[in-house]
Amino acid sequence: MSPKPSLVGAGLVLAGALALSACSSTSTTSTSATSTPATKAPAMADPPMTGTSGTMATQDIVDTAVASGQFTTLAKLLTQAGLVETLKGQGPFTVFAPTDAAFAKVPAATLEALGKDPAQLKKVLTYHVVPGKVLAADVKPGEVMTVEGQPVKITVDGSTVKVNDATVTKTDIVTSNGVIHVIDTVLIPPAS
Repeated sequence: MSPKPSLVGAGLVLAGALALSACSSTSTTSTSATSTPATKAPAMADPPMTGTSGTMATQDIVDTAVASGQFTTLAKLLTQAGLVETLKGQGPFTVFAPTDAAFAKVPAATLEALGKDPAQLKKVLTYHVVPGKVLAADVKPGEVMTVEGQPVKITVDGSTVKVNDATVTKTDIVTSNGVIHVIDTVLIPPAS
């Protein structure tokens, strides 16, 4: 299965689910899975994060994540894996970003081992990245190919959107070179 058709196919069904979740009184939980840009962003319970200058999309993915203060572990690991310059590049990229709380669920020994194995660390981190800028309005259930080379599975249950076993807790943090969707669990690629 080629990445583009699966991304496009994965984007359309989830858009309907996102529209329903935007109408609920709970926080919108949705994600993106296509490389086709949306014409408008869905309504969200929380406003998107902005750059330090206060204007949306002036900072790249890395700077936006660092400025938010909730992705310090991710930023540290991106540096260890040598991926900072890549994610500061032109892109566009869609990043499913685990928060510090998500990384806290990973055993310390596992994180330490990843820090000592740059190839495996890079594999884990690129499993969180989808090529293209995929907004929440473009998403539908299905498999989406990651930069790592293996797909993640997008599922929808009511207003809950999952990427594998991770729940999307915030969507559409727009950056100058893509978009960030916040997840509550670190994604681990299957052994290849």
